Amino acid sequence: MTESMDRGQTAAEALTLARAAAEAMWSRDHAARGLGMSLDRVAPGNATLSMKVRQDMVNGHAICHGGLIFTLADTAFAYACNSYNLNTVASACNIDFVSAGRLDDVLTAEAVERARSGRTGVYDVTVRNASGNTIALFRGKSYRIQGEVTAPHTSNKTD
Repeated sequence: MTESMDRGQTAAEALTLARAAAEAMWSRDHAARGLGMSLDRVAPGNATLSMKVRQDMVNGHAICHGGLIFTLADTAFAYACNSYNLNTVASACNIDFVSAGRLDDVLTAEAVERARSGRTGVYDVTVRNASGNTIALFRGKSYRIQGEVTAPHTSNKTD
């Protein structure tokens, strides 16, 4: 049973809240939009984002820069762990690069909640190309801070 269900929400209400939180975040997420990411799907504890590898994302080895793959995975993680409309940030994360992303690949990052209790959570993100080949495996640990995602943001204060 999810925390949202514990609070008396139906599955439909939890999904509506997750989408509202994602829309609020997306409206302020200049980094994701600037990198050409798209928010493909969000649900409580889950999110899927994609990004096409552009020429300016390719490094000196003619492959997608690992930092940009990390950014895609981290962004999917952020949308998944904020899907309960509680402000949540990363406390730690790591990534294993399994294969290379290439120019014009569309990379998809799927974030899945593995555990959440109190103020912390653990999320796994798999980044794949359009052929379904795994590009990277990412694990993020989250920490809930004060406030709600859909609340107006007037400062950069986190606690």
